[in-house]
Amino acid sequence: MALNKVELCGVNTAKLPLLKEEEKEALFARIKQGDEEAREKYIKGNLRLVLSVIKRFSNSNENADDLFQIGCVGLMKAVDNFDPDRLVKFSTYAVPMIIGEVRRYLRDNNSIRVSRSLRDTAYKAIYAKEGFMKRYLKEPTVQEISEEIGISKEDIVFALDAIQMPMSLHEPVYNEGGDTLYIMDQVSDKKNKEENWVEELSLEAAMERLNERERYIITLRFFEGKTQMEVADEIGISQAQVSRLEKNALKIMRQYLVG
Repeated sequence: MALNKVELCGVNTAKLPLLKEEEKEALFARIKQGDEEAREKYIKGNLRLVLSVIKRFSNSNENADDLFQIGCVGLMKAVDNFDPDRLVKFSTYAVPMIIGEVRRYLRDNNSIRVSRSLRDTAYKAIYAKEGFMKRYLKEPTVQEISEEIGISKEDIVFALDAIQMPMSLHEPVYNEGGDTLYIMDQVSDKKNKEENWVEELSLEAAMERLNERERYIITLRFFEGKTQMEVADEIGISQAQVSRLEKNALKIMRQYLVG
């Protein structure tokens, strides 16, 4: 995929507009009142988000114009569903939605090259998993899914793998004010490797070295298993700020614990 093109879908990416925060707030106030012109300007002012995201899919064989167009669909969905009263930055909210839209497109487009029987098996497994979770409020094992749909575990794993596009959790997706957002920052992790070592050590003493907000973030992230976006939403700062505070807090705790 050639992403060094200056023009994508008729848009000159070298001249993408950049909105100031006060402009964004003013435009969004007009958008909430149904102003289509403001909506269009807001979308154009955030096309850099789309460009940042699709660059992460440069290893795919998809046409760059197609990915940019799909990413714009995700951006428009984000604009239409964003609630500024939640005190989360628009970029923090929009990036996962753009990624999701692009990945759905790649998954569906890739599934054309996957046999119908494999796709049918994968979708049966997905539906069975969702039904199991609704009934028992827990995620099923592959064995339980196998028993549910009468298909071998090996065939289920192979089929699910065939329709998905793997991506590293450490893949950076967007830089916001110098802070990098990673895929793993969008994922809830109740068994995080950081938690494995902090549980075995003198947590109370180590956490006393943190300020009140840092302690609260560590508690929400590693003891309540919340995502960085959920934490950001709860305390009213950006996800990038949560990421930075979390990393600093863990660094302080490590320094204390290892002496």
